[in-house]
Amino acid sequence: MYQIITDGSCDLGQELAEKLGVEVVPFYVSVDETVYKKEIKEVGVREFYEYMIANPKVFPKSSLPSVEDYIQIFKKYVSQGIDVICICITTKFSGSYNSALNAKQIIEEEYPEARIKVVDSTVNTVLQGTLVMELVKCQRSGASFEELLDTIEKIKSTGRIFFTVDSVDYLTKGGRIGKLAKIATGTLNIKPLIVLKEGEIFPSGITRGRASAKKKVINQTIKYISENGNDPDRFAVNVGYGYDKEEGEEFRQAFIGKLKEKWPDTKTEVGILQIGATIGVHTGPYPLGFGIIKKAD
Repeated sequence: MYQIITDGSCDLGQELAEKLGVEVVPFYVSVDETVYKKEIKEVGVREFYEYMIANPKVFPKSSLPSVEDYIQIFKKYVSQGIDVICICITTKFSGSYNSALNAKQIIEEEYPEARIKVVDSTVNTVLQGTLVMELVKCQRSGASFEELLDTIEKIKSTGRIFFTVDSVDYLTKGGRIGKLAKIATGTLNIKPLIVLKEGEIFPSGITRGRASAKKKVINQTIKYISENGNDPDRFAVNVGYGYDKEEGEEFRQAFIGKLKEKWPDTKTEVGILQIGATIGVHTGPYPLGFGIIKKAD
Protein backbone atom coordinates (compact mmCIF):
# COMPACT_ATOMS: atom_id res chain seq x y z
CA MET A 1 0.00 0.00 0.00
CA TYR A 2 1.27 3.47 -0.84
CA GLN A 3 0.02 7.04 -0.72
CA ILE A 4 0.46 9.60 -3.49
CA ILE A 5 1.39 13.03 -2.17
CA THR A 6 2.00 16.17 -4.22
CA ASP A 7 2.60 19.84 -3.54
CA GLY A 8 0.20 22.73 -4.07
CA SER A 9 1.55 23.56 -7.51
CA CYS A 10 -0.64 20.74 -8.87
CA ASP A 11 -3.78 22.92 -9.01
CA LEU A 12 -6.11 20.01 -8.40
CA GLY A 13 -8.21 21.92 -5.89
CA GLN A 14 -9.36 20.51 -2.58
CA GLU A 15 -12.48 18.72 -3.82
CA LEU A 16 -10.76 16.91 -6.70
CA ALA A 17 -7.72 16.02 -4.59
CA GLU A 18 -10.01 14.41 -2.00
CA LYS A 19 -11.87 12.53 -4.74
CA LEU A 20 -8.57 11.21 -6.09
CA GLY A 21 -7.33 10.29 -2.63
CA VAL A 22 -4.26 12.49 -3.08
CA GLU A 23 -2.69 14.40 -0.21
CA VAL A 24 -1.65 17.95 -1.17
CA VAL A 25 1.02 19.90 0.73
CA PRO A 26 0.13 23.56 0.09
CA PHE A 27 2.40 26.43 -0.84
CA TYR A 28 2.15 29.78 0.93
CA VAL A 29 1.17 33.06 -0.74
CA SER A 30 1.45 36.66 0.40
CA VAL A 31 0.48 40.10 -0.83
CA ASP A 32 2.77 42.07 1.49
CA GLU A 33 5.89 39.87 1.79
CA THR A 34 5.42 39.49 5.53
CA VAL A 35 2.30 37.40 6.19
CA TYR A 36 2.22 34.16 4.19
CA LYS A 37 -0.91 32.02 4.18
CA LYS A 38 -1.49 28.47 2.99
CA GLU A 39 -3.19 28.44 -0.38
CA ILE A 40 -6.78 27.12 -0.32
CA LYS A 41 -6.60 26.26 3.40
CA GLU A 42 -6.10 29.87 4.54
CA VAL A 43 -6.73 31.95 1.42
CA GLY A 44 -9.07 31.09 -1.43
CA VAL A 45 -7.91 31.12 -5.04
CA ARG A 46 -10.70 33.36 -6.32
CA GLU A 47 -10.23 35.73 -3.40
CA PHE A 48 -6.54 35.96 -4.26
CA TYR A 49 -7.20 36.68 -7.94
CA GLU A 50 -9.74 39.35 -7.02
CA TYR A 51 -7.08 41.06 -4.95
CA MET A 52 -4.63 40.97 -7.90
CA ILE A 53 -7.22 42.47 -10.24
CA ALA A 54 -8.06 45.23 -7.76
CA ASN A 55 -4.35 45.97 -7.13
CA PRO A 56 -2.58 45.65 -10.51
CA LYS A 57 0.60 47.37 -9.28
CA VAL A 58 1.08 44.88 -6.43
CA PHE A 59 2.99 41.69 -7.20
CA PRO A 60 2.25 38.95 -4.65
CA LYS A 61 4.82 36.34 -3.66
CA SER A 62 4.76 32.62 -3.01
CA SER A 63 6.77 30.50 -0.60
CA LEU A 64 7.46 26.77 -0.70
CA PRO A 65 6.15 24.21 1.80
CA SER A 66 8.48 23.88 4.77
CA VAL A 67 10.38 20.77 5.81
CA GLU A 68 8.04 20.56 8.80
CA ASP A 69 4.99 20.66 6.51
CA TYR A 70 6.29 17.58 4.72
CA ILE A 71 7.32 15.85 7.95
CA GLN A 72 3.78 16.09 9.27
CA ILE A 73 2.26 14.61 6.11
CA PHE A 74 4.88 11.87 5.66
CA LYS A 75 4.59 10.84 9.30
CA LYS A 76 0.82 10.55 8.98
CA TYR A 77 1.30 7.66 6.56
CA VAL A 78 4.58 5.96 7.47
CA SER A 79 3.42 5.69 11.08
CA GLN A 80 0.68 3.41 9.72
CA GLY A 81 3.12 1.39 7.61
CA ILE A 82 2.01 3.07 4.37
CA ASP A 83 4.67 3.85 1.74
CA VAL A 84 4.83 7.31 0.16
CA ILE A 85 5.41 8.62 -3.37
CA CYS A 86 5.72 12.41 -3.34
CA ILE A 87 5.44 14.31 -6.64
CA CYS A 88 7.00 17.80 -6.49
CA ILE A 89 7.01 20.80 -8.79
CA THR A 90 10.01 21.11 -11.11
CA THR A 91 13.16 21.97 -9.17
CA LYS A 92 13.86 24.73 -11.68
CA PHE A 93 10.90 26.66 -10.25
CA SER A 94 10.95 25.87 -6.54
CA GLY A 95 12.78 24.25 -3.64
CA SER A 96 9.72 22.20 -2.69
CA TYR A 97 11.55 19.02 -3.76
CA ASN A 98 14.42 19.82 -1.39
CA SER A 99 12.02 20.43 1.50
CA ALA A 100 10.43 17.05 0.85
CA LEU A 101 13.82 15.34 0.55
CA ASN A 102 15.00 16.78 3.86
CA ALA A 103 11.75 15.69 5.49
CA LYS A 104 12.23 12.17 4.11
CA GLN A 105 15.68 11.94 5.70
CA ILE A 106 14.38 13.10 9.07
CA ILE A 107 11.41 10.70 8.97
CA GLU A 108 13.68 7.78 8.05
CA GLU A 109 15.70 8.35 11.21
CA GLU A 110 12.57 7.78 13.28
CA TYR A 111 11.06 5.14 10.96
CA PRO A 112 14.01 3.25 9.39
CA GLU A 113 11.65 0.86 7.61
CA ALA A 114 9.75 3.69 5.93
CA ARG A 115 9.74 3.72 2.14
CA ILE A 116 9.46 7.27 0.81
CA LYS A 117 10.28 8.32 -2.75
CA VAL A 118 10.46 12.03 -3.59
CA VAL A 119 10.19 12.77 -7.31
CA ASP A 120 11.09 15.88 -9.31
CA SER A 121 8.14 15.89 -11.72
CA THR A 122 9.87 18.44 -14.04
CA VAL A 123 6.38 19.95 -14.50
CA ASN A 124 4.05 22.28 -12.65
CA THR A 125 0.52 23.71 -12.41
CA VAL A 126 -2.26 21.92 -14.37
CA LEU A 127 0.33 19.69 -16.06
CA GLN A 128 1.46 18.49 -12.66
CA GLY A 129 -2.18 17.84 -11.77
CA THR A 130 -2.66 15.98 -15.05
CA LEU A 131 0.37 13.80 -14.31
CA VAL A 132 -0.96 13.04 -10.83
CA MET A 133 -4.36 12.08 -12.23
CA GLU A 134 -2.69 9.62 -14.60
CA LEU A 135 -0.75 8.13 -11.70
CA VAL A 136 -3.91 7.71 -9.64
CA LYS A 137 -5.44 5.75 -12.53
CA CYS A 138 -2.40 3.47 -12.52
CA GLN A 139 -2.56 3.07 -8.76
CA ARG A 140 -6.24 2.14 -8.89
CA SER A 141 -5.47 -0.35 -11.66
CA GLY A 142 -3.12 -2.17 -9.34
CA ALA A 143 0.29 -0.67 -10.21
CA SER A 144 2.92 -1.43 -7.58
CA PHE A 145 5.14 1.15 -5.91
CA GLU A 146 7.99 0.39 -8.32
CA GLU A 147 5.71 0.28 -11.36
CA LEU A 148 4.34 3.72 -10.56
CA LEU A 149 7.83 5.16 -10.26
CA ASP A 150 8.70 3.64 -13.65
CA THR A 151 5.57 5.19 -15.15
CA ILE A 152 6.50 8.64 -13.87
CA GLU A 153 9.90 8.43 -15.54
CA LYS A 154 8.39 7.18 -18.81
CA ILE A 155 5.80 9.91 -19.25
CA LYS A 156 6.95 13.05 -17.44
CA SER A 157 9.26 14.14 -20.25
CA THR A 158 6.29 14.13 -22.66
CA GLY A 159 4.55 16.82 -20.65
CA ARG A 160 4.06 20.28 -22.12
CA ILE A 161 2.26 23.43 -21.13
CA PHE A 162 1.22 25.74 -23.97
CA PHE A 163 -0.17 28.98 -22.62
CA THR A 164 -0.56 32.73 -22.81
CA VAL A 165 -0.98 35.50 -20.24
CA ASP A 166 -2.63 38.88 -20.40
CA SER A 167 0.47 40.67 -19.10
CA VAL A 168 4.05 39.45 -18.95
CA ASP A 169 4.83 41.75 -15.99
CA TYR A 170 4.24 39.02 -13.40
CA LEU A 171 6.59 36.60 -15.19
CA THR A 172 9.36 39.18 -15.47
CA LYS A 173 8.95 40.29 -11.85
CA GLY A 174 9.43 36.70 -10.81
CA GLY A 175 12.39 36.20 -13.14
CA ARG A 176 10.54 33.60 -15.18
CA ILE A 177 11.09 35.08 -18.64
CA GLY A 178 13.74 37.31 -20.17
CA LYS A 179 13.69 41.08 -20.48
CA LEU A 180 13.58 40.85 -24.27
CA ALA A 181 10.16 39.24 -24.08
CA LYS A 182 8.97 42.05 -21.83
CA ILE A 183 10.09 44.67 -24.32
CA ALA A 184 8.42 42.80 -27.18
CA THR A 185 5.10 42.56 -25.37
CA GLY A 186 5.04 45.99 -23.76
CA THR A 187 3.30 47.80 -26.60
CA LEU A 188 0.61 47.46 -29.25
CA ASN A 189 -1.44 44.87 -27.32
CA ILE A 190 1.14 42.16 -28.07
CA LYS A 191 0.57 38.92 -26.16
CA PRO A 192 3.24 36.32 -25.41
CA LEU A 193 3.02 32.64 -26.27
CA ILE A 194 4.89 30.44 -23.81
CA VAL A 195 5.75 26.76 -23.55
CA LEU A 196 6.98 24.72 -20.58
CA LYS A 197 9.13 21.68 -21.35
CA GLU A 198 11.72 19.78 -19.36
CA GLY A 199 11.00 21.87 -16.30
CA GLU A 200 11.55 25.32 -17.80
CA ILE A 201 9.49 27.92 -19.63
CA PHE A 202 10.46 29.43 -22.96
CA PRO A 203 8.92 32.11 -25.20
CA SER A 204 7.29 30.40 -28.18
CA GLY A 205 6.09 33.45 -30.12
CA ILE A 206 4.07 36.63 -29.86
CA THR A 207 0.79 37.73 -31.33
CA ARG A 208 -1.48 40.74 -31.24
CA GLY A 209 -4.54 40.52 -29.03
CA ARG A 210 -6.00 37.93 -26.70
CA ALA A 211 -8.19 36.22 -29.32
CA SER A 212 -5.24 35.61 -31.61
CA ALA A 213 -3.15 34.34 -28.71
CA LYS A 214 -5.80 31.78 -27.80
CA LYS A 215 -6.03 30.51 -31.37
CA LYS A 216 -2.27 30.11 -31.58
CA VAL A 217 -2.07 28.25 -28.27
CA ILE A 218 -4.70 25.83 -29.58
CA ASN A 219 -2.76 25.41 -32.82
CA GLN A 220 0.49 24.77 -30.94
CA THR A 221 -1.17 22.04 -28.92
CA ILE A 222 -2.70 20.44 -32.02
CA LYS A 223 0.73 20.56 -33.69
CA TYR A 224 2.35 18.86 -30.70
CA ILE A 225 -0.15 16.01 -30.88
CA SER A 226 0.35 15.71 -34.65
CA GLU A 227 4.12 15.51 -34.32
CA ASN A 228 4.07 13.03 -31.44
CA GLY A 229 2.07 10.06 -32.67
CA ASN A 230 -0.79 11.93 -34.40
CA ASP A 231 -3.31 10.39 -32.02
CA PRO A 232 -5.00 12.65 -29.43
CA ASP A 233 -6.40 9.63 -27.60
CA ARG A 234 -2.87 8.84 -26.43
CA PHE A 235 -2.78 12.08 -24.44
CA ALA A 236 -4.31 13.40 -21.24
CA VAL A 237 -5.23 17.08 -21.65
CA ASN A 238 -6.50 19.75 -19.29
CA VAL A 239 -7.27 23.41 -19.85
CA GLY A 240 -5.85 25.69 -17.20
CA TYR A 241 -7.49 29.05 -16.52
CA GLY A 242 -7.01 31.74 -13.87
CA TYR A 243 -9.76 34.06 -12.72
CA ASP A 244 -12.13 33.79 -15.68
CA LYS A 245 -13.77 30.36 -15.71
CA GLU A 246 -16.18 31.33 -18.50
CA GLU A 247 -13.27 32.18 -20.79
CA GLY A 248 -11.61 28.89 -19.82
CA GLU A 249 -14.71 26.91 -20.76
CA GLU A 250 -15.08 28.71 -24.10
CA PHE A 251 -11.42 28.01 -24.79
CA ARG A 252 -11.94 24.35 -23.95
CA GLN A 253 -14.88 24.08 -26.34
CA ALA A 254 -12.90 25.76 -29.12
CA PHE A 255 -10.10 23.24 -28.65
CA ILE A 256 -12.50 20.29 -28.68
CA GLY A 257 -13.92 21.62 -31.93
CA LYS A 258 -10.44 21.71 -33.47
CA LEU A 259 -9.71 18.20 -32.26
CA LYS A 260 -12.91 16.88 -33.83
CA GLU A 261 -12.15 18.73 -37.03
CA LYS A 262 -8.73 17.10 -37.40
CA TRP A 263 -9.53 13.74 -35.77
CA PRO A 264 -13.29 13.13 -36.17
CA ASP A 265 -13.21 9.80 -34.31
CA THR A 266 -11.28 11.01 -31.28
CA LYS A 267 -12.61 10.14 -27.85
CA THR A 268 -10.23 12.48 -26.04
CA GLU A 269 -11.70 14.00 -22.89
CA VAL A 270 -10.51 17.52 -22.22
CA GLY A 271 -10.70 18.54 -18.57
CA ILE A 272 -10.52 21.99 -17.02
CA LEU A 273 -8.66 23.08 -13.88
CA GLN A 274 -8.22 26.44 -12.20
CA ILE A 275 -4.63 27.60 -11.96
CA GLY A 276 -4.05 28.30 -8.29
CA ALA A 277 -2.55 31.26 -6.46
CA THR A 278 0.87 29.57 -6.18
CA ILE A 279 1.30 29.75 -9.94
CA GLY A 280 -0.94 32.80 -10.34
CA VAL A 281 1.59 35.03 -8.59
CA HIS A 282 3.86 34.41 -11.61
CA THR A 283 1.25 34.55 -14.37
CA GLY A 284 -1.17 37.19 -13.13
CA PRO A 285 -4.92 36.61 -12.97
CA TYR A 286 -5.47 35.72 -16.63
CA PRO A 287 -3.29 32.75 -17.63
CA LEU A 288 -4.86 30.42 -20.16
CA GLY A 289 -3.56 27.29 -21.81
CA PHE A 290 -3.16 23.52 -21.81
CA GLY A 291 -1.34 20.91 -19.81
CA ILE A 292 -0.78 17.84 -22.01
CA ILE A 293 1.05 14.59 -21.33
CA LYS A 294 1.06 11.09 -22.77
CA LYS A 295 -1.23 8.72 -20.95
CA ALA A 296 0.27 5.93 -18.92
CA ASP A 297 0.14 2.53 -20.63
